[in-house]
Amino acid sequence: MSLKRRAALALQRLLLRTWLLLGADARALACAERITQGHPDDVHALATQAHLLATQQRLAQALCCQSRVVSLAPGDAGAWFNLGFLCEALGELVQAEEAFGRAVALDPRLDRAWYGLGLARMRAGRDEQARQALERTTELQPMSPFGWYHLAHVHARLRQMGEARRIVEHLRGFEPRVARQLERELPVAGEHT
Repeated sequence: MSLKRRAALALQRLLLRTWLLLGADARALACAERITQGHPDDVHALATQAHLLATQQRLAQALCCQSRVVSLAPGDAGAWFNLGFLCEALGELVQAEEAFGRAVALDPRLDRAWYGLGLARMRAGRDEQARQALERTTELQPMSPFGWYHLAHVHARLRQMGEARRIVEHLRGFEPRVARQLERELPVAGEHT
């Protein structure tokens, strides 16, 4: 690449960052699209484009961009997580589970990828595997109620109401609203034995 082209690309990337910092999403998206037209392998511009398209609910287009990102950066756990998120949003559960699985294989501490993996497995009706992924989520993020909430539902679906009750009690200590929500959704979870 010539010096002139490198300078033009650097300027476009600076402009993209500026639009993002200013919260000018439409301009940032247009800038990312210009970058990827001239430089289709620019991972940052592609990832930004995917993110901004997703925020506009243009999920199929976002998925195309994010698929390109993981093909260019196959060792990036975050990129695989983002791909899984988009696949799940589009109802492509097999692909979502595969992407989340790649993300946790690359970074076993990526709690949100474990969470996504758990949800994809729940939606696929694979509750035992969902339980395992959600338990890992709660180990990595013990104060986030979302993993606990879905884990309680998985335990209920597996007819493990003692475990569901234990989660409700646990949540009462730091997220009482979520505990009450679970009691409404899983009436047996509120019973004390």
